[in-house]
Amino acid sequence: MRGPRPDGLPRPSEGIGGTAHDPDARGYFGTMGGRWLPEALVGALDEVWDSYSKARIDPEFLAELDRLAQDYAGRPSPVTDAERLTAHVGGARILLKREDLNHTGSHKINNVLGQALLTKRMGKTRVIAETGAGQHGVATATAAALLGLQCTVYMGRVDTERQALNVARMRLLGAEVVAVDSGSATLKDAINEAFRDWVTNVADTYYLFGTVGGPHPFPLIVRDFQRIIGLEARQQVLNMTGRLPDAVVACVGGGSNAIGAFHAFLDDASVRLVGMEAGGDGIETGRHASTISGGTVGVLHGARSFLLQDGDGQIVESHSISAGLDYPGVGPEHAHLAEIGRAEFRSITDTQAMDAFALLSRTEGIIPAIESAHAIAGAVKLAKEIGPGGIVLINVSGRGDKDMETAMEWFGLGDSKSGAPAHQIDDVKLIESLTSTVADPVAAPASEH
Repeated sequence: MRGPRPDGLPRPSEGIGGTAHDPDARGYFGTMGGRWLPEALVGALDEVWDSYSKARIDPEFLAELDRLAQDYAGRPSPVTDAERLTAHVGGARILLKREDLNHTGSHKINNVLGQALLTKRMGKTRVIAETGAGQHGVATATAAALLGLQCTVYMGRVDTERQALNVARMRLLGAEVVAVDSGSATLKDAINEAFRDWVTNVADTYYLFGTVGGPHPFPLIVRDFQRIIGLEARQQVLNMTGRLPDAVVACVGGGSNAIGAFHAFLDDASVRLVGMEAGGDGIETGRHASTISGGTVGVLHGARSFLLQDGDGQIVESHSISAGLDYPGVGPEHAHLAEIGRAEFRSITDTQAMDAFALLSRTEGIIPAIESAHAIAGAVKLAKEIGPGGIVLINVSGRGDKDMETAMEWFGLGDSKSGAPAHQIDDVKLIESLTSTVADPVAAPASEH
């Protein structure tokens, strides 16, 4: 492992040595998590955990992770002082952690480089992955090309259509993209198919899981590789302002970018941790993906957490304009943080997210991913609540190139002959809509199926 960085910022290797917030030996964060999968996968998961347990303390592995993060992915990512957005909102100072500037365009590369190195260490020659918005798929295909691994990415048919650009990127990078037609043909179903593949091909294949969900040890492994977000940001904010932020805000689907941003602040009681879930058409409509704000406890994809399910325990289809947040579950560590009251979660509708998408573009010249726009929408209201003198740090998890087709349709940015757009961009109205209608934080639901 190399010595300290000249700028004094932490390296990714500093995030994976274990913390006081690790799960117990069975993979539980409090009552959440565990390993709820068929016996056929127990051996594969044990192999992953054994390999990772050794890798996280191996100086050679850690040094290679740090090298790739800096020289290939471009870490550290900067923190930007969003002066014009702050002035428009008229509340707390808004700072942006710029994960959108990483190679491949999002936070996903942090986790993928680590797990791809683990794949090589285990002697596997093939990786499989699930993807919703396509960013995890692109990052996985990128790392596979870099390290000479075969790559298959499972993606719901609905998501392949709304994220066609990322499908093309994956194929250009040499990955096989398998469109999944079962169920709702979105992220949930892509994960199901990836697990089926892994059971069949476990001898030569590693499942490069993309979020902090799934069975133990995936929630821990993915979190560890994403912890660099918060470790860097904590020091960067201290360097910029001389103190910690009043709140750290991130979007939450499965929750990898959010747990990465939150984790370095868990022991700082003065810092609020606020996750923004996908509210779709509104929780009251039933068409949403707000699993903590509007879900109950159950088991999905091998972990106990909050889910969207009916009275019989059957999974209910989620809905979000954001493919990356369109998932009916959430990582177990987030569920635990909600249960103990350490993190709060708010629901952001499609309309609010798209308003924030336009607002950040117009005020800062930064086009965010629609996923990240959920965080921006919630943070705008939070900044008003906290008021001048406060500091709100937003994790901008990805950039919005992949979402331009959606934005063109939403705002009518294409051919002027197509008629008036359904949604006009008006800076004043955007501020008014975001500061008056974002749902207040909710406590974790107590009911369970």
